[in-house]
Amino acid sequence: MPRPRFPPRWLRGLLSYETPKAVVVRSWAVGAVHRCLQLLILAYFIGWVFLHEKAYQVRDSVIESSVVTKVKGVGRYAGRVLDAADFVTPPQGTAVFVVVTRQIRTEDQAQGFCPESEAEFRCVTDHDCQGRGPATGSGALTGRCVPLNGTLRSCEIRGWCPPEVDTVDAPVLLEAENFTLLIKNRVRFPRFGFERTNLPPPGSWGSLGRCRFHPERDPLCPVLRLGDVARFAGQDFPELAATGGVLGIKIGWVCDLDHAWERCQPRYSFTRLDGLTRTPAPGYNFRHARYYRWQDGTERRTLTKAFGIRFDVLVYGNAGKFSIIPTLLNTVAAFTSIGVGTVLCDIILLNFLKGAEHYKARKFEEVPEVNVPAPPASPTACPQRGLGACSRDKQSTDSGTFSLGL
Repeated sequence: MPRPRFPPRWLRGLLSYETPKAVVVRSWAVGAVHRCLQLLILAYFIGWVFLHEKAYQVRDSVIESSVVTKVKGVGRYAGRVLDAADFVTPPQGTAVFVVVTRQIRTEDQAQGFCPESEAEFRCVTDHDCQGRGPATGSGALTGRCVPLNGTLRSCEIRGWCPPEVDTVDAPVLLEAENFTLLIKNRVRFPRFGFERTNLPPPGSWGSLGRCRFHPERDPLCPVLRLGDVARFAGQDFPELAATGGVLGIKIGWVCDLDHAWERCQPRYSFTRLDGLTRTPAPGYNFRHARYYRWQDGTERRTLTKAFGIRFDVLVYGNAGKFSIIPTLLNTVAAFTSIGVGTVLCDIILLNFLKGAEHYKARKFEEVPEVNVPAPPASPTACPQRGLGACSRDKQSTDSGTFSLGL
């Protein structure tokens, strides 16, 4: 019975060692592909990674920002002259504010009982008002059917009376198109301790009141006309003022701190943020009330349903500065990636070209372990004739070279 060989085959495969072998292939096609791949990889790292993406920089994307807004303008609405205190809410000058362009007012509301004004609550008997939800948009249902006018009846509610009728036509404050918006924005990149503002230097405050933002003629002016903001966002201002909407004013700070700090300038862009597709409740509106005491001591209020344009000032950005660590990392990655061309050429050479088996035989060679027995001792001693007089050739089994031994 033959004895099993030691070590086993799986252990011999595990303990085998592979060393690279250089094979020069005189093929202009493979050589051209190899050089083209190397040039493409090198161009990608130089053009895109280093020049476009600036991978030699360390970047700070944590931007600290403060925004202060101020709207100015005067317009006529429903026989009254309105200023910023009347049509801008909230009045604190925050990054999110609304310019009211249309209002439906319900005067002198008081707590009591009255018929609901909405058409879906029309009734004939009390039975028609029962089995519904406990409340409507104007108050709580009592379950009774009461006269609405000389011909119609409606379900009775308890709440603020008379109820709001929001289907009436109301004028639109089209003069808001010429109102101006001043944006004061200051940003800071804490990693570099760098601060910047969108306002001009203190010596040029006189031109601030005369400039108006334009993406080509005056892209750094912080004073914007509301009609231009809607137009830059691709919207029609009269239609937007009638239904309301949400516009975004985006201020981007993308700064290269390897250059002078004056070159770090903001870039303005505009978009509409609320849904542009058809929705059950398009536009933007909200309600607010003003309360007061009547002569008889009862509390009353004026309810206002306001349609307006909401402006959201959004600030984003990042800053970059040269650093040796990302430069070294991306340089090493570039030189390492050049070796991908060799891998792809090996795949083509060993699988798709004519004579692939011949190339495989040249590239891969399996060499077994060689055990060379020690040479026998010389039976004769070396005569004492002097240093170096007795010498012989000695073969090195680990390097394949010959060395001269004493």
